[in-house]
Amino acid sequence: MKFIRDLLVLASGILSALYLLNISFGVAEFIPDNIPIFGNLDEAAATALLINCLAYFGIDLGHFLRRKGEAAKPEPKTHDIDVSK
Repeated sequence: MKFIRDLLVLASGILSALYLLNISFGVAEFIPDNIPIFGNLDEAAATALLINCLAYFGIDLGHFLRRKGEAAKPEPKTHDIDVSK
C-alpha cells in the first residue's frame, strides 16, 4: 500500500512540475492567465502540490519561509497532570 501511495505522490509531483515548466507554451491551461486574480490560481495550486510532494519525500522547502530565530526556538514544554482521583 505504501508503494502505491509513493507512486501516486511521485506522479502528481512530476505532473505539477511539468505543468509549471509550461511545456505546452500556455495552450493547455486550466485557467487562462489573462483573467484577473483567478488567472494564476492554477499555477499556485501546482506549486503547492509540488512543495507538498517534495515534503512527502523528505525535501522540506518550507524552512525558507520561516524567520531566522524561529527555527532555533525550542518547543515549549508541557506537563500532563492527572487530576482524576
